[in-house]
Amino acid sequence: MAKRYGVWLRRGAWALLALVVIATGALFTGDWLAARKMARHVEAPVQAMALRGDAAALARGQYLFASRGCADCHGAQGNGKVFVDDGKGLRIKGPNISPGPGNVVSAYTPADWDRAIRHGVDPKGRALMVMPSEDYNRFTNDDLAALVAYVRHLPPAEGSAAEVSFPLPVRVLYGLGAISDAAAKIDHSLAPAQPVPDGVTLAHGAYVANMCQGCHGAQLAGGKIPGGPPDWPAAANLTPGDGSAMTRYPDEGSFAQMFKNGRRPDGSEIKVMPFGSLGQLNDTDMRALYLYLRSLPPRRHG
Repeated sequence: MAKRYGVWLRRGAWALLALVVIATGALFTGDWLAARKMARHVEAPVQAMALRGDAAALARGQYLFASRGCADCHGAQGNGKVFVDDGKGLRIKGPNISPGPGNVVSAYTPADWDRAIRHGVDPKGRALMVMPSEDYNRFTNDDLAALVAYVRHLPPAEGSAAEVSFPLPVRVLYGLGAISDAAAKIDHSLAPAQPVPDGVTLAHGAYVANMCQGCHGAQLAGGKIPGGPPDWPAAANLTPGDGSAMTRYPDEGSFAQMFKNGRRPDGSEIKVMPFGSLGQLNDTDMRALYLYLRSLPPRRHG
């Protein structure tokens, strides 16, 4: 009996050792693949964009900067801010994109602005790790030019380059394909979106809803937010399907109020959503977005 027990112990020890070796190999491989993926070259066909500085472009660009999440990562002055820091190794700071000291865009050409904003790619062709370009890929040429015009005319503010620090588990998940950067999610062959007249219409609502894809997914059915900290809740299902969040908002007024105060109609706080920018949406964009979300085909959460 003792002999058999010893055999079991040895087998168990070898099995445990094998698991340790496999796990270590997976970590090493995932981290190595992550480094390769970060350094890869991404082909992104860019569009010719005329630089603008007229009053209409600056006003439109200011609205887009405030309402489409730019200030959430780059700060109101455009000189960058820390927007994720879990104290456990995950830290992300947006870079300075103002014309001030330490900015990362002083040498940007119109093509570089297109690569970065619509394709999530830096001037050297590498993926920008935390730039949510899937939200901006469908910008029209006019909106892209307006946003760039506003950023280029920001008052100079001192800042620095981006800071992106991922703990080992996140790097491994990225390397093994469980987490993707924006450049990997985008169909770079698509032509820029055609202009849609502003109005409370499904077409304009669909255009506004492009900004929701980074968290809620291409189908807007929600689920785990890619690359988010472990304590972040799953993004809500914005379609009328299983577990839809839209059932809480029977009219435009209740939907708009949520964007202003960050709370559901029952008073409970909504986590993670970038209400600093969402609260800046104008009435037309808000109503069009609500109309479009109510028209979506039902999908299961996630």
